[in-house]
Amino acid sequence: MKTTLASIILLLACLVSPSSLSAKDPAPEDVATAETAIIYGYPMVMNYAAIYEFFIDTTSSQYKCGFNEIYNTAHVATPADTAVVTPNSDTPYSFFCADLRAEPVVFAVPPIEENRYFSVQLIDMYTYNYGYVGSRATGNGGGKYMVAGPNWKGEKPPGVDKVFRCETDFSMAVIRTQLFNPEDIDNVKQIQKGYQILPLSTFLGEPAPESPPQVNWPKINKELAAKDPYAYLAFLLRYCPTVGPAEVEEPLRAKFMNIGIEAGKPFPCCELSEGQKAALKLGGEQGVAAIKQKVTTIGTEMNSWRVTAAFGDRDFFQGDWTLRAAAAMAGLYGNDAEEATYPITVQDVDGHPLDGSKQNYTLTFAAGELPPVKAFWSVTMYDGKTQLLIENPLNRYLINSPMLPDLKKNADGSLTLYIQKDSPGQDKESNWLPAPDGPIYMVMRLYWPKTEQPSILPPGKGSWKPPGIVKAN
Repeated sequence: MKTTLASIILLLACLVSPSSLSAKDPAPEDVATAETAIIYGYPMVMNYAAIYEFFIDTTSSQYKCGFNEIYNTAHVATPADTAVVTPNSDTPYSFFCADLRAEPVVFAVPPIEENRYFSVQLIDMYTYNYGYVGSRATGNGGGKYMVAGPNWKGEKPPGVDKVFRCETDFSMAVIRTQLFNPEDIDNVKQIQKGYQILPLSTFLGEPAPESPPQVNWPKINKELAAKDPYAYLAFLLRYCPTVGPAEVEEPLRAKFMNIGIEAGKPFPCCELSEGQKAALKLGGEQGVAAIKQKVTTIGTEMNSWRVTAAFGDRDFFQGDWTLRAAAAMAGLYGNDAEEATYPITVQDVDGHPLDGSKQNYTLTFAAGELPPVKAFWSVTMYDGKTQLLIENPLNRYLINSPMLPDLKKNADGSLTLYIQKDSPGQDKESNWLPAPDGPIYMVMRLYWPKTEQPSILPPGKGSWKPPGIVKAN
């Protein structure tokens, strides 16, 4: 059965449907622990769902490649790409998932022309962004970089420019390469050929270490995840050892054991009382509600756009599991704010829900007030129900700054985008961002935002603000 993360993003919303609890009242401490476990585990289960489709389930339409291999997409995201919600359609993606249990991996990036943005985002199983290579972080000169797992004790080998330490046994990498226009795709393909990954032993010309044991990866889809989310968390914790910075999680893991969640053990790892079972159900309900509530409040509201800074490494989150879960629900694999900042909206400037079946809209950037970035910006349209791209007559899913030469400006130098389900007319079609016939979800992406003012940084507090969306006459 085909699974999609668009479905799995709702898994916790249905995993604990209201029902009568046991006559035995659950202990408040068990309810609190279950709530924490759901919140803590939500982004990890979402991440696993994507990894399963991308790198494990060869029958999935979203399958990319095996572990320690690189997969390059020769196109930008379309409505057919459903494994990750709010997919980025600005940049062709490359991916790898590194198995770091036996030894580190070394990945190479080629020299890239200075005006083309690219980034390699390293993501662990917690969904922390623990490292970056790219235009902002390391420049476009090319290089070789190593990713080491939590139990590797060595030093940086010769020929490697930098070592990134991953807290978990598996690490995903999302590589974005800017595409200037459709005719530019062959240039992107040539760059992608230069993205390479090798086990450290192969890179050094040394004998390979003993292979790690095979993993019995549990199948995941919406129904399975909803039925037993705690079991997926217990499975994933096996590959998230409490060593190094993760030592701070030992007290939390000990609490999880009190409700049957132990790393690598079947769930429940011990017999649960009726009160504990009731606590899991009630705590799950409360955890889901807390995540949903957090999604509505993260970031700062500006002209009915919510500007978020919800992605980062362990130090960024400081144990705020609810923020981490809400960030994953809003858009899995988002970048650190310094790499890309994301204003998000589902409302017009007056606070009314955006709905393409009821209203046409416009978004106008005043003269000289386009998004301030060092790389490029985009405005992408999604279906408000699924957060996926929508089919439309132009096969246009976004408007971005590389398209500026083809867009029409107003007499005063401002730029108006027409947001509606039907064409605004041939004279305005160049500026048309097709909308769904229903609820609208829009994301603005500002790649490598400028730090000098006017800037959107710090997120939501800088002097530049995204203009509000208004109803068309």
